[in-house]
Amino acid sequence: MSSVQTDQYVPDHLPPREQWPELSYDLPELQLPTQLNLVQALFDRAEAAGQAHRPMLRSDERTLSYAQARAEVNRIANALTGELGLVPGNRVLLRGGNSIAMALVWLGVVQAGLIAVATMPLLRARELSSIINKSRPSASLCDAQLQDELQTAWQTSAECAALPFVVFNTTDVPPGSLEALSAKQPDTANPCPTAATDIALLAFTSGTTGSPKAAVHSHGDVLAACETWPRHVLRATPDDIVMGSPPLAFTFGLGGLLVFPMWAGASVYFPSIPYTPEAMVTLMNRVGATICYTAPTFYRQMAPFAKQHGLGRLRISVSAGEGLPDATRQLWKESSGIEMLDGIGATEMFHIFISSPPEAVRRGAIGQVVPGYQARIIDDEGRELPCGEVGRLAVKGPTGCRYLDDPRQANYVQGGWNFPGDAFRHDADGYFFYQARTDDMIITAGYNVAGPEVEVALMAHPAVAECGVVGRPDDERGMVIVAYVVLKPGHASDPSQIKALQDHVKQTLAPYKYPRDVVFTDKLPRTETGKLQRFALRQQAAQSRT
Repeated sequence: MSSVQTDQYVPDHLPPREQWPELSYDLPELQLPTQLNLVQALFDRAEAAGQAHRPMLRSDERTLSYAQARAEVNRIANALTGELGLVPGNRVLLRGGNSIAMALVWLGVVQAGLIAVATMPLLRARELSSIINKSRPSASLCDAQLQDELQTAWQTSAECAALPFVVFNTTDVPPGSLEALSAKQPDTANPCPTAATDIALLAFTSGTTGSPKAAVHSHGDVLAACETWPRHVLRATPDDIVMGSPPLAFTFGLGGLLVFPMWAGASVYFPSIPYTPEAMVTLMNRVGATICYTAPTFYRQMAPFAKQHGLGRLRISVSAGEGLPDATRQLWKESSGIEMLDGIGATEMFHIFISSPPEAVRRGAIGQVVPGYQARIIDDEGRELPCGEVGRLAVKGPTGCRYLDDPRQANYVQGGWNFPGDAFRHDADGYFFYQARTDDMIITAGYNVAGPEVEVALMAHPAVAECGVVGRPDDERGMVIVAYVVLKPGHASDPSQIKALQDHVKQTLAPYKYPRDVVFTDKLPRTETGKLQRFALRQQAAQSRT
């Protein structure tokens, strides 16, 4: 079936075909129809399984069944196309925390044949402007509590200033809000008859330079992802209640806390307050959660509370987003009695492609290749390496990387294989062991932070002459951000200066990107041509840990 997306901006800015990954659909369940609307398929699946009147979305304020959620999604989709006049293929910028309202809005956008561009709630105006410039949205939908930064970015964009800026998740339903627009719409709709190859979302990630990359995923990509890790490893059931901390703006959160539960006919609980380790354990017990998604750092912090209070009905603990130290896995198992379900995925691949169920865990390993995917370890010349040798991870399956208008596509996809940028080794039984990142990304407490991006922010401070930012291994956060700073003459290298630099970064970038350690130095290691030697700083940071 040909595309029904009228707005062809995204298809026109995909990489050349020869740079696309090879997609494989080797399993029977991966034989998807050519006409496919992801949201319609998920709701139809639940209805066909008799789940229409079972809970889908939960919070302390309300619970929506699958039928009720579908009615709300229909109203939203009708408002977007009717009231706002959006057409298939238009990008819609989304900004909101994890909530029932955010879940419904995302589903409404995709059901209408529009392209969802979800953004992290912590991003500042500067970072949002980069995403706006890249994705060229036709409208924005913003949680009423998170307007300020996006309003600033929206109004300073010449292309967007006159386009719809609509708030949602309001309490008093003001005129012009998404709730007010949707209330006038019927609760039935004809989902956009998209092709499986039509684009459903742009998922923004960050490269080593800090400039945003938009990974493009189709309706078929996301449904294919449902038929791999969720089917063969997670194995959720309609009786499961899912909760967790990753934002819906991350594909880790989008899959784990919305799409995959819908595919299983399960329900998701969204809290009214931000999670803390103790609060999450308390809520697990009160809500009866059975599946939890969060990063290793959070599991480590939750462990003492799990040991003290128990975890009620919890049966599956999913860890991803950063490397899982074996010490954290064992601490969690000792505290909770639950074997961690580890996994590695990528925004470019949508979700997890290496993972093993709890009964097949091998200590120190992330797991085996998820059915539907292939993986191998290769050297720099592209030769496959034998068991035990460390090399670059290459992956292929029913999903793959396509960046929107980005020359870095050629780095990620080579010879049809995806290269997530990780160094691995594997054993004779097909278990894969994570070694390190192969680029300058710092993965701290589940967040990806580009060192050069933090450097740019620090260099804007009047006291900084030059700087280098790297990650240092850390038992609690996986890695911590360390900034090596050369000050300009006349500025003191004291604790108040450290705080000033940290506060400056927090005001410039998302707060989690600030350097937890600031080291003042007289000079930075550089090559003869002046290039910063980050590997030398990483070695220095690692040595300072011991």
